Amino acid sequence: MSAVLQPDAAADTTGSGYDLPEPTYRANLTEVGRGTPMGELMRRYWHPVGLANHATDTPREVRMLGEDLVLFRDKRGRPGLVHSRCCHRGTTLYNGRVEDEGIRCCYHGWLFDVQGHCLDQPCEPEGGRAKDKVRQPWYPVQELYGLIFVYMGPPERKPTLPRYECLEVLDEGEFIDVDDTSIGSGGPVISPCNWLQHYENVVDPFHVPILHGTFSGTQFTPTMNMMPQAIFEPTPLGVKVVSHRDLPDGRKFRRVTEVCLPTLRVVPNPRVGKFGRVETIGWTVPIDDTHYRIYTAGRVTEKGVMLPMGKDAAKLKRWDELTPEERRARPNDYEAQVGQGPITLHSEEHLATSDRGIVMLRRLLEREVKAVAEGRDPVGVSFDPDAAPVVFEAGQHIVGA
Repeated sequence: MSAVLQPDAAADTTGSGYDLPEPTYRANLTEVGRGTPMGELMRRYWHPVGLANHATDTPREVRMLGEDLVLFRDKRGRPGLVHSRCCHRGTTLYNGRVEDEGIRCCYHGWLFDVQGHCLDQPCEPEGGRAKDKVRQPWYPVQELYGLIFVYMGPPERKPTLPRYECLEVLDEGEFIDVDDTSIGSGGPVISPCNWLQHYENVVDPFHVPILHGTFSGTQFTPTMNMMPQAIFEPTPLGVKVVSHRDLPDGRKFRRVTEVCLPTLRVVPNPRVGKFGRVETIGWTVPIDDTHYRIYTAGRVTEKGVMLPMGKDAAKLKRWDELTPEERRARPNDYEAQVGQGPITLHSEEHLATSDRGIVMLRRLLEREVKAVAEGRDPVGVSFDPDAAPVVFEAGQHIVGA
């Protein structure tokens, strides 16, 4: 007769997955729809909604902060961004036709200008005697640095569109180029996870030698593989990370990375193509609660080369050239962040000392969410059209002897 195994009363059952409480996430920091705390904070800033050449006489579908929109440029050259759902009977204006004065709906021909005014209702007597009473929902847009920016917040609180010194002051031979391939995401153009999962990554210097170095092999440069000494500090507009790496010759590699509200990632080229002030700004655009993408503008010397490689930079295949097994074996930021789920479960985190930058960023966002909820303007918002360009400390240098 076989023995009956009895439970070991002394066995350690602490930490069993069975005992986990229902997991939660921080909705106040992650959800971006209208009326949500973060959604209202986001709507107090300008955001890139596409490259300037995306606005043409062919309508373009855009999803931004959970809203479905249509971007176009009328035949007089004016860019427009309107809600996709026609205010007449609800079909999408994506199937509309762009004309001199605006965009015309394919269903009954109502014509709207770039500010949503209804100019023509061809099925109505006299082209629509009451057309002036109808307005297609629209948002103001401006063009800068080769991008189209949109303001989606309360009209009476519309700030000026900020400028940035690193994109205003060009070194010899430089010009501004733009990119919409989501440089910095480590994956495809659109990532299926919450925007904050990527944004927090910018102030996490310690993942670089682990994920991008020893775990997946050199993805940037051997110098970037070195474990940094890092200091986290608040800035007037966000959080900065000052990292030092000790070089074999006794000098230090000093690197400053910043995040700036609302979603700017101010990151020196990790492939270390050159030293000096930061070359690019990327905007981590929340498409909705579970998708984001990045638009980037930067100073370049060669068209299409946003992040030139240093002499010892790794030469790797693009993400879309890798097989699923290669992505699993050599994960990048995309795999690590999407691997947290559509919205990471904050209740299950166990933050450590190396996560100080992430804690600082979350506290900053909480503070500014509260400011907006209390009727105040968030940090970095200016109504002065003559405001000086924003200056960042971000960059990378060799220091010491």
